Amino acid sequence: MKKDLDRIMQKQGIDALWVNGAAQNNPDMVYFTGIHHVSSADLIKIRGQEPVLFYNSMEREEAAKTGLQVMGYEENYPIRKYLQLANGNTLQAVALRYKDIFTDFGVNEKKIGIAGKNDLCAAYAVTKAVQELLPKVEFVGCFMESALKTARLIKSPDEVEHIRRMGRITTEVVGNTADFLSSHAAKQNILVDDKGSPITIGLVKAMIRRWLAEKGADNPEDTIFSIGRDAGIPHSSGNDQDYLELGKTIVFDIFPCEAGGGYFYDFTRTWCLGHASDEIQKVYQDVFAVHQKMVDSFKANTAFRDYQSETCHLFRESGYLTIEDDPEITEGYVHSLGHGLGLDVHENPFSGMGSGSQDVLEPGMVFTVEPGLYYPSKGFGVRIEDTVTMNEQGKIEILADFPYQLVLPVRE
Repeated sequence: MKKDLDRIMQKQGIDALWVNGAAQNNPDMVYFTGIHHVSSADLIKIRGQEPVLFYNSMEREEAAKTGLQVMGYEENYPIRKYLQLANGNTLQAVALRYKDIFTDFGVNEKKIGIAGKNDLCAAYAVTKAVQELLPKVEFVGCFMESALKTARLIKSPDEVEHIRRMGRITTEVVGNTADFLSSHAAKQNILVDDKGSPITIGLVKAMIRRWLAEKGADNPEDTIFSIGRDAGIPHSSGNDQDYLELGKTIVFDIFPCEAGGGYFYDFTRTWCLGHASDEIQKVYQDVFAVHQKMVDSFKANTAFRDYQSETCHLFRESGYLTIEDDPEITEGYVHSLGHGLGLDVHENPFSGMGSGSQDVLEPGMVFTVEPGLYYPSKGFGVRIEDTVTMNEQGKIEILADFPYQLVLPVRE
């Protein structure tokens, strides 16, 4: 949580954080600012002090809404002054302005952690130019274990409520989708509309986007809605031209967020329209049994990757090949059990090969539970996913309940 950030910075030897970019669709910035129409900003967080947000004059009202200490570029560090000093060289002018900001804030010879979301090419050029002007500054980039990502591991009660609200919106849209599918009939084993035209995946996805927008949610990474063989490939998003054939598995994985790049939710159900084969029903029941067992087994202060190993063990006992047996497999249990969720749809804690020492389950964490089995050669796949939180007592709570129903009836 934010209250732990200074301690984490001290542990990592970070004197200050420099967060760059917008206050929308920029997780590290939004963590401090909330979602506001601030399109380009810098946030300086010195260890032991409150953060300061730098803004452009056109966005002063929006910057003020963040509740942070704010400082206008034009009033304090006007770019025209630096353009004159740099003889019109824009990159050099921006670097000179940062040189003055870091010097005025007393971190011109300190260790500064870099965060935020911006164009990589531009960010590299600016950081390199500033480094040349301030050779005693040490800029620090992190891959998986930055101070901010570590602080974001534990969610405050307010953050959990944001995710819970997104869960309600998500499951409402999933319910809308189920009702839409069940309200139609089939013709020659294909779901059709009232005019007898086949319903496509593209049409269903368009409806999903509309329902999410109507409820005030964004869908920045789109939706997985795949059928048959594509359902057997975990991250196949589905072919928009595909028809909805009865009896084939549909993997519906939906991961929207609050409008403007706020908190995400992540949720998957597997459906068959009208009926399901005995083989699909057995695989579904085996996935469901592992899902339920894992939800019931999580304990505080245990490594998330241990539950990945247990998931592999459970599937192996039931006769399925797992990624632990062969990291290159494409059929069976081929991915990890889950991942953290918050301002990013995938964040710490992780349970797979990329998990590290920080990926230990603790109260306040929010993460997914999503076992699955995949058989593209047989034309089907199954995944069941819920987002859960570990409460203060170390108990697991699913943040949005929804039925576990394999077969969706269709209109006769």
